[in-house]
Amino acid sequence: QVQLVESGGGLVQAGGSLRLSCAASRIILSMYTMAWYRQAPGKQRDLVAHITRAGSTNYADSVKGRFTISRDNAKNTMYLQMSSLQPEDTAVYYCNTLIGDIPWGQGTQVTVSS
Repeated sequence: QVQLVESGGGLVQAGGSLRLSCAASRIILSMYTMAWYRQAPGKQRDLVAHITRAGSTNYADSVKGRFTISRDNAKNTMYLQMSSLQPEDTAVYYCNTLIGDIPWGQGTQVTVSS
């Protein structure tokens, strides 16, 4: 069964950093445009960043310059390096393809305190 497992979340003070990981099984991440999403309480799930098969990246305006998406093909793992975190970044973070066609994992909670 195809599975994505997110990890690396936690509680951090505003201005801090975290690195999220997305480990995949039964799917080769480099064969897809992969993305990070986030869902804050009471809000819809939003696209944060994506990385294409060729390695091109794109970011939501709200995180541009602060977050970096990357992929380690050897480890079949995708990352989201988050810096200068702000309370509005608080959300559950998920990984999936750009069209979200893999069963969603449980996500990883990121909480940023002011």
